[in-house]
Amino acid sequence: MKTIRLQQILFDLDDTLIHCNKYFELILSQFADIMVDWFQSYRIDVQEIRSKQIEIDVEGVSKLGFASLHFPQSLIDTYRYFCFQCGRDHTAMEEEILMKLGMSVYDLPIEPYPGMVETLDHLQEQGHELSLYTGGESVIQRRKIEQMKLSEYFQDRIYIRQHKNVEALEGILQSRNFERKHTWMIGNSLRTDIMPAISAGINTVYIKLPDEWTYNIVELKKDTDTTMYTVSSLEDVPRIITESMAMAQH
Repeated sequence: MKTIRLQQILFDLDDTLIHCNKYFELILSQFADIMVDWFQSYRIDVQEIRSKQIEIDVEGVSKLGFASLHFPQSLIDTYRYFCFQCGRDHTAMEEEILMKLGMSVYDLPIEPYPGMVETLDHLQEQGHELSLYTGGESVIQRRKIEQMKLSEYFQDRIYIRQHKNVEALEGILQSRNFERKHTWMIGNSLRTDIMPAISAGINTVYIKLPDEWTYNIVELKKDTDTTMYTVSSLEDVPRIITESMAMAQH
């Protein structure tokens, strides 16, 4: 009888274990309302504003990674774009309003996804080694981790990187004794979680969200001999891991 091999499981944080995108959407809705008010005589609609902000946002994250100032700066840059297009003066006071609005997203309460505790408890009780791999600034991400009391699951296996890409993940995998055929990446982003994991030769569980951030949406190319599952809920993860281990025994 084969011995069941315990797995090493890397979890993404934002929009995998805890809510994130919906808070940015809340701020973006307020931003659009402010812009429509400021530019009411120029007849700029919400869709135009949102489209330009998304364009600026995605371009900035690709260059700068998950820097906290990037998001409020994307609001200011969108504002400046429309000021230029309309021949409207931009002011330091209005830019300060947008900076405060953008930074306020990081002060909103943290809310776990359904089944977060149960999922982590179940996998930990089975003996799997759990790690956390998240993108962003250390101070902000550590605050979320502390509020959710996640250190008890991940201990010293917490990796925070400003850029989440192939190089960052490869560095993590080489920094510790990860056995790749028994290692998993669990996340909601094809761009920053799943594609780098496939390139690194580890298994993946893609948690597909109904309202995904545009930056995360890319065409997936899978040309390695790794296992990939797509689920709609974090709560599906323990079942996937268990079933995959059972299949490996046969």
